[in-house]
Amino acid sequence: DRVIDFRLLAAEAERQNIGDDPAVEAALAQARDAVLREFLVQQTIEKGLTEENLRARYEQKKDEEGFAREEVHARHILVSTEEDAKAVITQLQGGAEFAAVAQERSVGPSAPSGGDLGFISREQVVPEFAEAAFALDAGETSEEPVQTQFGWHVINVVERRNVEPTYEETAPQLRQDMAREIVTALVEDLRS
Repeated sequence: DRVIDFRLLAAEAERQNIGDDPAVEAALAQARDAVLREFLVQQTIEKGLTEENLRARYEQKKDEEGFAREEVHARHILVSTEEDAKAVITQLQGGAEFAAVAQERSVGPSAPSGGDLGFISREQVVPEFAEAAFALDAGETSEEPVQTQFGWHVINVVERRNVEPTYEETAPQLRQDMAREIVTALVEDLRS
């Protein structure tokens, strides 16, 4: 029904010669230019943005520094006060087992699993936690409590690793970056 209505309105505008109005002619020319511009850009992107080119860019990115993201396998004990956190650190320094103390004293949702958070990247946790966790080596436990919006943490890093993002993870960003580069190159070429 809507398509029929649009066609009826367009036919009536043609019958009344509305297209001869200078303002309408200018608007039609602008609309035509916009459609042509959009199709040119889209076709140029489609030609340059092949699966082969995307995979080649991914392989190129893999060789760049900073491509692999660092992750830590972390455990934590979350308590309400700084005093409680200091008491936990003293208890751990006295030889207590981290997972047992986490199960006993932590108020966080990971307490039943011994405070285990699994592997995390910096982006997955609040900045204060990330800064403290990524400053620790494998096997180390924070010697000072770490305060976040959730409370006071005692952090233990079990293991560190570097992980390369997969092609599937990076493809959307690569596609966006390459499309922008293709359009920029097209415009620069046309200007020259």
